[in-house]
Amino acid sequence: MFGRRKKSGAAEDAAGEAEQVVDAVEDEDDAAEPRRVNLPPAPRPDGPWDISEVTKPDEGRVDLGGIFVPGVEGMELRVEVAGDAIVAATVVLRDSAVQLQAFAAPKNEGIWGEVRDEIATGIVQQGGVIDEVEGPLGWELRAQVPVQLPDGNRGVQLVRFVGVDGPRWFLRGVISGQGAVQPEAAGLLEQIVRDTVVVRGDGPMAPRDPIVLKLPNDAQMVPDGVQQEEQENSRFSGGMGQLQRGPEISEIR
Repeated sequence: MFGRRKKSGAAEDAAGEAEQVVDAVEDEDDAAEPRRVNLPPAPRPDGPWDISEVTKPDEGRVDLGGIFVPGVEGMELRVEVAGDAIVAATVVLRDSAVQLQAFAAPKNEGIWGEVRDEIATGIVQQGGVIDEVEGPLGWELRAQVPVQLPDGNRGVQLVRFVGVDGPRWFLRGVISGQGAVQPEAAGLLEQIVRDTVVVRGDGPMAPRDPIVLKLPNDAQMVPDGVQQEEQENSRFSGGMGQLQRGPEISEIR
């Protein structure tokens, strides 16, 4: 009869050491790739801000209810509508733009890492190209998004997706135009993201629910392609432009 020979003491010791080495290598691999989800929000020493962190949120900012958007000389402010709700605001500054949209988030977890992965996957599936880099606002996606040009040909739009996790909210910015390709054109747009104030509210909201916005009391909706003279009594006079409803820069999933 043939039986299984028991390992000698030396063999058992060698096997145990091999298992420990394997475990150590796996631990090193785990440590080399930092965890991306379920992390607490990172510190925000330079903003964007929660309403509880700002004494006068409407000082130098436009009150859109769910967010206060910094006012910048020469900017045009547009709003994006989903159904009957205003869910995003876009600041257009010369040949660049940044879309701002705030969402509810878990109390003790940030969602930007998870959202970043989803955006990247969606763009790649559509034939786009993604580069994940650590930029001035933290980790961001620099994307080449396939688009159809006015002449019917296929082209590529360069876009930067930035995001910041706050207390029970997440603020996403989508930078397009020259601000997506030229750092000198992006500085003011990045500062607008930092100076934005988010008003999450105390009511229950599911994670990723958009924080609904509202128009300021003295704002006027201007249809696309229609020019209006600036009104002297409007807070948008003096170079800030009128509120407009513009095309939505949608997240690609």
